[in-house]
Amino acid sequence: MKINELFNTKELVFSFEIFPPKVTSPISTVYNTLEELKDLKPDFISVTYGAGGSLTDNRTTELSSLVKEKYGVESVAHLTCISSTKEEIDIILDDLKMKGVENILALRGDIPVGQDPKGEFNYAYELISHIKNRGDFNILGACYPEGHVKGRDFKEDMLHLKLKEEMGATQFISQLFFDNSYFYNMLEQKEKLGIKSPIQAGIMPVVNKNQIERIASLCGAHIPEKFIKIMNRYEHDKDALREAGIAYAVEQIVDLVSSGVDGIHLYTMNNPYVARRIHENINTIINSINNKKVI
Repeated sequence: MKINELFNTKELVFSFEIFPPKVTSPISTVYNTLEELKDLKPDFISVTYGAGGSLTDNRTTELSSLVKEKYGVESVAHLTCISSTKEEIDIILDDLKMKGVENILALRGDIPVGQDPKGEFNYAYELISHIKNRGDFNILGACYPEGHVKGRDFKEDMLHLKLKEEMGATQFISQLFFDNSYFYNMLEQKEKLGIKSPIQAGIMPVVNKNQIERIASLCGAHIPEKFIKIMNRYEHDKDALREAGIAYAVEQIVDLVSSGVDGIHLYTMNNPYVARRIHENINTIINSINNKKVI
């Protein structure tokens, strides 16, 4: 199933992101996570692009196929391009098609330390265009409520978003953010530019202070003062910080849903407990909204 069709039947699309285990660990280590996540009945699960392994033995491809075929949940395979040639990308696309994966999140990706970009793809919109001309896939793109960390300015980012849509992206998933005002501003700019594709809000619950500070610094996400106080207060109490992080994420999601966003994409960090707790808090709201759409 091409998941862009979900937005025609659902008022709110709800999904999860997982990542493949390291190449030094068996892929089965993520099976328990998938078992628990599929019971929450997400609309789809996306699988991040894992480094390592051969082109024809790609864990992202393998897990994306498993999510769909074994666990009965539609999947989205992440695919980055900055360190790949067109020939290498085509090998992965052929493998995805052979395994029945129909949805791809097309990303530029980061240049690995000590390597140079291959030069055949410099931007995500180039990968989107290539995939569009290469096979019958549904293509997703990424967007950045606070601007891309390596972008020159937010206006340029939004023009790139429009270009991604023109090249073939049918929907977008946002980078994580902790202040909803940035997401609402992005939606306003989206409307002004005439971008029609739906955008899901990417939400990451905080369960570890050092981890979230590292991730926020890498992607340029602003951490509000309210959020800093939570982390500082509970940083030495693992359970309390986890519960406070869940509560903050739920508060974010309820505000976003009340404002009519197209969807929520939860960055689970392969933590099914956190995903389940959040789902328990918002499931009634999601069902109520989607039942209205059906009626």
